[in-house]
Amino acid sequence: MDTHLLLKQAKKIGKTALNENESKRLLKEYGVPVIKEIVALNSDEVVPAARKIGFPVVVKGLGATFSHKTERGLVHLNLANTKAVNKAVEAIVTETGIELEGFLIQPQIEGSREFVAGLFQDEQFGPVVMFGIGGVFAEALSDVSFRLAPLTEADAMEMINEIKGNRLLNTYRGEDAADRSQLINILLGLSRLGTELSDIAEIDINPLLINPSGKVWAVDALVIMSDQTKPIETLHPVDPASLEYFFYPKPIAFVGASAQIGKWGHILFTTTISGGFEGEIYLVNPKGGTIANRKVYKSVTEIPGPVDLAVVTIPASKVLDLIPQFKDKGIKNMLLITSGFGETGPDGKELELTLVKKARDAGILVLGPNTMGICNPHINLYCTGINVQPRAGSTAVVAQSGNMGAQLLAFAEQQGIGIRGFCGSGNEAMITIEDFLDAFETDSLTRTVMLYVESVKNGRRFFASACRVGKKKPIVLLKGGQSKAGHRAAASHTGALATDSRVFNAVCRQAGIIKVEQSMDLLDLAASFSSLPLPKGNRAAIMTLGGGWGVVTADLCSTYGIEVTELTPDILERLDKLLPSYWSRSNPIDLVGESDNTLPMIVVEELLKWDGCDAVINLGIIGRSIMLKRLGESVLKADPTYSFEFIASMNHTFAKFEKKYINHVVTLMERFDKPVFGVSLMKDEKDQTLYRVDGSEFKGVFFETPERAVKAFARMVEYQRFLAR
Repeated sequence: MDTHLLLKQAKKIGKTALNENESKRLLKEYGVPVIKEIVALNSDEVVPAARKIGFPVVVKGLGATFSHKTERGLVHLNLANTKAVNKAVEAIVTETGIELEGFLIQPQIEGSREFVAGLFQDEQFGPVVMFGIGGVFAEALSDVSFRLAPLTEADAMEMINEIKGNRLLNTYRGEDAADRSQLINILLGLSRLGTELSDIAEIDINPLLINPSGKVWAVDALVIMSDQTKPIETLHPVDPASLEYFFYPKPIAFVGASAQIGKWGHILFTTTISGGFEGEIYLVNPKGGTIANRKVYKSVTEIPGPVDLAVVTIPASKVLDLIPQFKDKGIKNMLLITSGFGETGPDGKELELTLVKKARDAGILVLGPNTMGICNPHINLYCTGINVQPRAGSTAVVAQSGNMGAQLLAFAEQQGIGIRGFCGSGNEAMITIEDFLDAFETDSLTRTVMLYVESVKNGRRFFASACRVGKKKPIVLLKGGQSKAGHRAAASHTGALATDSRVFNAVCRQAGIIKVEQSMDLLDLAASFSSLPLPKGNRAAIMTLGGGWGVVTADLCSTYGIEVTELTPDILERLDKLLPSYWSRSNPIDLVGESDNTLPMIVVEELLKWDGCDAVINLGIIGRSIMLKRLGESVLKADPTYSFEFIASMNHTFAKFEKKYINHVVTLMERFDKPVFGVSLMKDEKDQTLYRVDGSEFKGVFFETPERAVKAFARMVEYQRFLAR
């Protein structure tokens, strides 16, 4: 029967799901290998069917409502004779009553390895394919992977390799390795089915059995049909070019300007002025007068010249009244700082929708509401709720949380990380995270994209935009609200095993997004991606001033999938000529506390020359100047035989060496196109993560701990593998 006709007939008689046999017939059309079986419509047909199949057989109850047959006792295995078959039939009839549509008779298939595959329609992201450990332990073990449809072969292979139990697919207890090409084709078939048939809500193939010869069989299956619920309404995409006036405005009007320190209406224009913004600034307040010795206009219509951007801080209830004024004045861009909209509940959401409609009708673009502002250091525009002024750079930042945005900017300022531009996107009533991604794709100054995301407005568009951008520049993302589970109504393993966070994580892996778990990881990766060459592989050479530190770093490398390679005879020979005879002769390379400052410079060069590594992690070379400075302070207090001049000269010598070492490392990275991840011995409040070298696109990167260095390396490797795929 034609697929569409099968579904049409099922819906016509009010079915919400296909029975097992119907489900398998559908799946077979999409390349899923299904087991041979016979349908018996009544009890009398079961034994003849069993004889035709050949004992031993499996007898199941057949019905569209039987979503968990094993738990209800509707699956009877390894029936060796007619007596056993009749007993099974009697038990199935007793349990099911009027739900029973018939019986399914199958051959008993041997095999101890059970997997699960499936498909479901995610509310945000559409059709999602699932694969994992199956059988009765599917939900208990919850060892699964997900990808959005449509899949590529590479996606399917990644799904298979990603689960913890993938070793069961190799030779196992005398059984042959599973036919992975069959598994790939099954996942690709589910992908096609999900994209071609909108009537399907969920598919559950469990178990997907691997027999002793490695062949794969769909032993059981369930197809649940869609109830055709209304799709989520999505916002109109914003032309990336239209965002320019938010980040490159000339005249700015502050609507709701205040003379009271601490109020948003005072904070924003003072931070903008103090940051060195060179464009015209107009203050607007219905009371008029002056604020900060500047004229205050009672309405934007009184402003004498044009206005590129209006920064609005007046109460939410009065914002709608601004729309006709903005239209008359020709103001097309509103940065709406004000809260009290969709984040407050149904009434606020209704007000937000009304604002969007009126603004769109008037040709006005709204960024926000409920945002903490924007900044563009390249034109000294710092219009945010906190007075931080990170330097100009290549990392573009969007945060859906004002507090998180403030923290990220403050970290960037303190660590010397250059910012391309920043936006607190707020409620995203008109301009969404997807719009910003599209703009970053074509922005020549953006080299790294950094996002703090709690939700997305349009999952499919987010995925498509991230896929495009990720191929050109890395996207580093921190997700809030990870513990919120998805609410899925269908009673299948496929739906039960999915959560919002798992699906979002799969989206990130598939799109090449580097997803991190902590806010500091965002800054570390922003520093690394903007300052270091991309590693070509995951092999690390570790150079350390202390053996224990090297051991810890090697352990961290193992945890994060970084290979600490064995030293080859050629590099051993070269290092033997440089290091004392008692050095460890292994990776990590311990410089055994040698005080010769030329040694680390020579060794790091030898390691970068070596074909056996893709990056160098060096520990303790930088930061000794701080240790010596503190030692000198103690000596001056306790030992009068040492002069201030001598201590100052010692400090100057080590500070000069560290600068020379950083310049050397940057030159070597240019020469060998390999990254060097540094870890400082000590840091003080003046130290930064990045150290710039005039005339070079690369920078010295020195983290506070080995873990941060190893994690940064691992994430860069992850991105490199995405690009290679």
